[in-house]
Amino acid sequence: MKLSIEEYTLGTIPILEVVSEQNKHESLPLIIYYHGWQSSKELTLTQGRYLAREGFRVILPDAFNHGKRKNPMTDIPSLTFWQSIHTNLFEFGYIVDFLQKKGLADDRIGVGGLSMGGMTTTALLTQHPEIDAAACVMGTPKLVAYRERIFKHASQMDRFFPHDYNLLLKWIPEYDLSLQPEKIDGRPLLFWHGREDVVVPYQHVVEFIAEHGDKENIQFIEEDEAHLVRPETMEKITQFFVEAML
Repeated sequence: MKLSIEEYTLGTIPILEVVSEQNKHESLPLIIYYHGWQSSKELTLTQGRYLAREGFRVILPDAFNHGKRKNPMTDIPSLTFWQSIHTNLFEFGYIVDFLQKKGLADDRIGVGGLSMGGMTTTALLTQHPEIDAAACVMGTPKLVAYRERIFKHASQMDRFFPHDYNLLLKWIPEYDLSLQPEKIDGRPLLFWHGREDVVVPYQHVVEFIAEHGDKENIQFIEEDEAHLVRPETMEKITQFFVEAML
């Protein structure tokens, strides 16, 4: 299958769009797939190709402070990180709205992402019932716990934190899927995580699955990997979306 890979800017969002050349002007099921921390949309292109070959229109955005939107990283711990996720949350609906109004996306919507993009994915599930399926790859549904983890590590290094740190990040509990798992509401949700991951805690997902993994709609794939996704994993993610949305 010949694929169309187009790069453009939607508003201020640099995007790679991957879709079948033959069907690129048709209304198709949509997947928005988010990259990880200090990465870029280009590094999710292989996953985008896998998904597009199955009939999806795949949108790969650059997160704020990343890729073509890269800015100097602030010395204040986690500010750039959470700002990037927060902006993803602001922009998600804008991307969907644009494509649907253009007649390029139907009402089937999937979301996925790596690491920071996986956190974006679980956060979106808390506020967007229109999402049909989601894949959190090397991310965490426990945003509050991750916020506390960053604070603990940076404090041990004697880094500066604003005294109102939690207040400035007050939005996070409202987007923490582990605090409101009922928001999953039966939708297909895939977690993939490496047991040797030291960047985003594998244990976060293990704990979430221990509490909610008895539900048929939630899948958990764990492997002897670090913070790394191989082509074999991308194939599993693709198959998940095919079964969930097509």
